[in-house]
Amino acid sequence: MSRNDALRAARLRTGWRTIEAAATAITEHGQQLLDDRQFTVSSRTWRRWEGDRPGWPAEETAIVIHDALGRWPEDLGFTTPPGWIRPERHEEEQVSRHAFASVTAAALVAGPVAPQHVDPALIDYFQQQLEGHYRADMFLGPHDLIGTVSAQYQLIDKLVRSAKGETRCSLLRVGAAYAALVGWLYQDAGDMDGAAFWRGVTQEIAMRSRDPHLIGYSLVNQAQVRTDLGDGHAVVDLCEAALDNADQLVPKVRIMAMQQQAHGASLTGERRLVDQLIDQADRLLPRVDDNLPWGNACRRTPGYLEVQRATCYGRLGLGTEAGRLWAQVLEVVPETARRDRGAYMARQATAAAAAREPDQAVEIARAAATIAVETRSARIRRELTTLERAMRPWQDAPIGRDLAEILGPVIERS
Repeated sequence: MSRNDALRAARLRTGWRTIEAAATAITEHGQQLLDDRQFTVSSRTWRRWEGDRPGWPAEETAIVIHDALGRWPEDLGFTTPPGWIRPERHEEEQVSRHAFASVTAAALVAGPVAPQHVDPALIDYFQQQLEGHYRADMFLGPHDLIGTVSAQYQLIDKLVRSAKGETRCSLLRVGAAYAALVGWLYQDAGDMDGAAFWRGVTQEIAMRSRDPHLIGYSLVNQAQVRTDLGDGHAVVDLCEAALDNADQLVPKVRIMAMQQQAHGASLTGERRLVDQLIDQADRLLPRVDDNLPWGNACRRTPGYLEVQRATCYGRLGLGTEAGRLWAQVLEVVPETARRDRGAYMARQATAAAAAREPDQAVEIARAAATIAVETRSARIRRELTTLERAMRPWQDAPIGRDLAEILGPVIERS
């Protein structure tokens, strides 16, 4: 008989090891929350909820489940009835509108603005600040930087409206780089709507700059969002568009497009193409010699292309091959790059699970979960959710319960 694994996993994360314990705990929680001593959930009811026909709880029970487990029934495997509206849905919509307004505020400032002199020396200032933001992102993660970087983009946008000639073109180029970084920060924070919006801003500014390298870079940025959305064909389309005039692009942009296209190929199950694209990118690495201040991950990140290959292998289910690559990569990634190390270790743990090595997977996950809580990176949290799915064959075993306990704080912080 099939089971409601989502509810079962949530129960184990909360520490309710048996159905009987869960029924007792949810009853006590509901009586306190509702101030109703008559509220009861029996073991028989909970057992049915974890079966193949969980049905739908009464509205007050749904509220109790949400308060106890942090998720609504439709997110826990229950069959949603027609017309069901979460009690807080209206409030969620208001928050969503407010959040989107804050996402767009820095990019959509109404004009015109008062004219001002724009000194060309500001270009160097913004470029130096950009490099500092890249380094800070490695240490801090997204949440502490989004406000700072988007505010600087707003200032650049304001200056573009007054600048002339080459100063204006240079500001457009640096503005595109700032917009791309804001988009990445939203993506790392798990806000795909915000990420897609800022990737669109990046592309607009790149097109206005007439810089073919930036235009290619902006297309790769769009492809990154599509990769996280699991749309492999769109990833390939965007990367092929970026490479249409490959001979006119600096090697760095070609490398970014090729490795991102490899991610698209991994999403469509094409292992041979993955290796072909990453090998082609690897041959270009020695030719990267530009002084552009953006898109320097390929020379800043240790083992950059092997990170991409290992990620693609993991997506293809090649656990043993991916695990070997992750072990090599993590030997050269510095401890200071905590957010990146956390994401890589979470992927390494999933590779171990795919290779039928659950004990190793859980041991690696322990360190990754700590980093996920510290950095609040949605990217690491998403990778740990993938690990959780890969570990389902052992969810009834002690090692599965250990994993549920390790991931508990990550789920709570999300």
